[in-house]
Amino acid sequence: MSAPMTLRARAGAPIAQVRHALTDPQALRTWLAEHAEVDLPGRFAFWGRYTPEGQAPTQRPVYVDEHTLRFVWPLAGEDTTVELTLAEETPATTIVSVTQTHVPDWVEVVAEVNPRSVLATFWSLSIANLVDYVEGRELTPKCDFTAEGLTGEVVIDAPPDAVFRSLMEPERFGRWFGATMEVEPYVGGRWAMGGFGVDKDVDNSIATIIDLAPDRKVGLDWGNMTSTWELADSDGGTRLTFVHSGFDEGNPPYAGWLGWLGGISELRRFHELPHWRPIWFEHRIPGTPQHVLAASAR
Repeated sequence: MSAPMTLRARAGAPIAQVRHALTDPQALRTWLAEHAEVDLPGRFAFWGRYTPEGQAPTQRPVYVDEHTLRFVWPLAGEDTTVELTLAEETPATTIVSVTQTHVPDWVEVVAEVNPRSVLATFWSLSIANLVDYVEGRELTPKCDFTAEGLTGEVVIDAPPDAVFRSLMEPERFGRWFGATMEVEPYVGGRWAMGGFGVDKDVDNSIATIIDLAPDRKVGLDWGNMTSTWELADSDGGTRLTFVHSGFDEGNPPYAGWLGWLGGISELRRFHELPHWRPIWFEHRIPGTPQHVLAASAR
């Protein structure tokens, strides 16, 4: 079994406030799941359409103290163990850490051949929404595991040309998304997560640009699906609509969709916070190739 997945992020809120958000069922129903029940130390459960295999609550707490919550979460026939820990950085900031066992390595996450492939990006989006929740910011749309389509919309407090640059300029993209990107900015050109040197037989992360309207629209063909990003003016900001389509409906690309949603959360922060810095201290999926990570994220 590979090493556990590990994520660490900074929340701009005192530790008591973050702990309340982690253990209050009403808060959990806002930032994490459709349904939640909490009665610690014996009960901590979340389920519903925003949760992988969320038809019923299955989590079982095994350890709880002031700063730690550990629970077993059966998924795809395996008992995985999740540990959420809080550490005070300053009186006004808290470090949130999550680890989970039985998370597939990078190759399986990208290929989405295992139902647990969604877990790393599920927690990336969830922790990003937790941070926005305790900081009083609007949340990013969750992934609906029961929906027939993958589509979302956010409003970003920045003009369309600035948001477009963040999607299409490699240096800016690497800052907020934390991943290397290269692009040939014309119809028929390549848009490559991880760079043009990626082996497509191992990592299908190079798309062909099929639609490009500066400051308005980008369409990408990944071979097994199409992604579109549409930008429109919204009272001085940008309404960003994003869609995945054309995929095998029997195997929706949830892991990649969750990763994109988590990235959108940071894109919003990148443009809207005057003294922006990434919320992430660590984002480790076992086996992640170094070339995928932006230099600032290594």
